[in-house]
Amino acid sequence: MKSLNKEVFITRAKTAVVYAAVMLTALFWNEWSFLIIFSIVQFGAWYEFRKLVAQITNSTLGKPVLLPVSLSFLGWGLLLAATAESIDVKGYHVSDFGWHLIRISFIPLIFEWYRLKNFTINSLKWSIYGLLYISLSLALLINLRSGWIWGHEDDGSSLANALSSFSGHLIVLVLVITIWINDTMAYMVGSWFGKTPLSVWSPKKTWEGTVGGIVLSSGLIYLIGFLKWHASLELLGICILVATSGTFGDLIESKLKRMAGVKDSGSFLPGHGGFLDRFDSILFAAPVVWIFCYLFYR
Repeated sequence: MKSLNKEVFITRAKTAVVYAAVMLTALFWNEWSFLIIFSIVQFGAWYEFRKLVAQITNSTLGKPVLLPVSLSFLGWGLLLAATAESIDVKGYHVSDFGWHLIRISFIPLIFEWYRLKNFTINSLKWSIYGLLYISLSLALLINLRSGWIWGHEDDGSSLANALSSFSGHLIVLVLVITIWINDTMAYMVGSWFGKTPLSVWSPKKTWEGTVGGIVLSSGLIYLIGFLKWHASLELLGICILVATSGTFGDLIESKLKRMAGVKDSGSFLPGHGGFLDRFDSILFAAPVVWIFCYLFYR
């Protein structure tokens, strides 16, 4: 049995508490607060992603020119558009502004791609990957929060009823808390019982910790949901999807860091690294949950 590094655990725990407090405040205050928080996350993640790409390849995406700025604003447009008319300013929907921003952002992108002499297909590949990996994923999270998927009469599902009554609050809460508990439990179980490496992409992660995190996080959230809402096994399925896809997201980000030759994507959060280090799980879990909810509840 391995020993738990108490100093590292305490640092991670403190940061996780602050992270959870900010996330929950953003979630339950109003939709503006949620949009603002994840807009900051989107720009921070793009900044770190650009640095990683610069170290991985000579792609123009990594250079301090108009291209990465335009990409991040194009991505922000996706976030705004994903609010799906749930936020407005004196009758003007933020989502409409998002669509306009997307169109406008293409102008400098086309100009920059045409101007750069060393532009390659590789640059385009990383640009598209960044938009899908960061911006589209966060846009789908914003869309979940907006309640758009449940903007219709329910189908009798206990989970659908709960989600509809919360206007998207509950599913995002389930997603965030499941990932938070999964990360913590996986670290603890892996530190105590971990023996079998999970992947060469992340040598410190173990199968024991990964399975333990998924089982404990999914089981705990389902138990709470069952006691409070008499939730069916649908909730358990969503929790397992979140924990599993979140773990995969963590591995993908670890692969990017190994390719770039760095330990952390940034230093924004003590004990957790940067934006990508903290939100890597959400970046993969959000699209999976969105697809699941769209297929079964829309």
